[in-house]
Amino acid sequence: MAAPAFPRLQPQVTNVFCATFFQKSRSFPYLRTSALPAHQPQVTTLTVSALLSRSAPASDAECLARLRLARSDRVGPATYRRLLHRCGSAVAAIQALPDLARAGGGVPLKVYPENLARREQDRVAKLGARLLFVDAPDYPPLLALLPDAPSCLTVLGDPVAWRDGGVAIVGSRNALAGGCLMAAKLAEALAGAGKPVVSGLARGIDTAAHTGALRRGLTLAAIAGGIDVPYPEENADLQRRIADQGAVLTEAPLGTAPQSRHFPRRNRIIAGLSLGVVVIEAAPKSGSLITARLALEAGRELFAVPGSPLDPRCLGSNDLIRQGAHLTERAEDVLANLPTHPLEQGVRRLALFAHDDAEPGGLAEAQAPGPVPDPPAWLHDAVLEMLSPTPASVDDMVAHCQVSAAAVNAVLLELELAGRVTFLPGNRVAAISADAWTLDAWEQDA
Repeated sequence: MAAPAFPRLQPQVTNVFCATFFQKSRSFPYLRTSALPAHQPQVTTLTVSALLSRSAPASDAECLARLRLARSDRVGPATYRRLLHRCGSAVAAIQALPDLARAGGGVPLKVYPENLARREQDRVAKLGARLLFVDAPDYPPLLALLPDAPSCLTVLGDPVAWRDGGVAIVGSRNALAGGCLMAAKLAEALAGAGKPVVSGLARGIDTAAHTGALRRGLTLAAIAGGIDVPYPEENADLQRRIADQGAVLTEAPLGTAPQSRHFPRRNRIIAGLSLGVVVIEAAPKSGSLITARLALEAGRELFAVPGSPLDPRCLGSNDLIRQGAHLTERAEDVLANLPTHPLEQGVRRLALFAHDDAEPGGLAEAQAPGPVPDPPAWLHDAVLEMLSPTPASVDDMVAHCQVSAAAVNAVLLELELAGRVTFLPGNRVAAISADAWTLDAWEQDA
């Protein structure tokens, strides 16, 4: 059986943005339909409590192994899931990593050292933070629905802040005073209505949104760097206040200084934590439009505050409205169009390793499928012959080789760990050169 993946959320039937988007995407090149799934998964109704009961706290050894796995070379979020599905546990996956990479015929794979992982655990604890893994009971349930949900989060604050999902407010760093005032008032009203406000702790709109939300309720900050590296520096006090009255979270290891390449990954966390995203003052090609695209792909509602057509900072957000995003002037515009909790509408979220008919239970039950048998030796050569830099369908490979999907995926996992292939959206793979693997493990988007 192929490794299970977290499905995307089902958009509300009343969401007009999706229907309009399909007709007008050519006029808005940063929100592409090609990134959307070709079909939606079958829906099975699960309540929040049922989801959270699927996983019990892991042992200390398993938690240490999961951290090492998440930090290891060439192991991104999706690879992390494939490894756990194949090996049955992080402890077994860590032991298997070198052999799997060697079987793929690639360069040696560096496993994250145990002493560094223990040191990170100790430093996180001293900061009053904690590490959350993707199948942990306290992991944000809406974020876990993303197919590339972070394998490991470092969190400062109270998990209750994200239990029911929030509303993201994003926009320009170089925002007008009016835009910041709008963000603060909107965030204050939403927080007062019981909706946590999610943003990225950047200058401008983000700072205004967090500040406004703190006046009456909860706010969540998804940051691009390490939890111990406030950015920008002038927001260090604001970050402490958010941790006291909400939560600050990141997938970056401690000590990571945020760089430009980290922010798109941070943006997917903002979208994933939210039921809807409000865009205020977004220029074309801005990071806020990346967040809007990611929110659309995850089936979340999109809202935009109109701005002057003479101001370049408002062209992107105005175009969202033109394509069907909800025009937003006050909190009531958001609350009236915000969906109820997606899990209440039957979105399917399988446990990482559970059978479809598995009863809710602890971690051992979730790992019931056990290790996947090693693929036959001849299959490696057959799969390699079908690979090229041009993306190929995994389903076509399975049909061509006339073997199980599990066997083909096992070979592809070995090749991925060897640095020879990369997985792409739409269940596709492409060959890559070994020297392409130059990013830190947590930055890889397998």
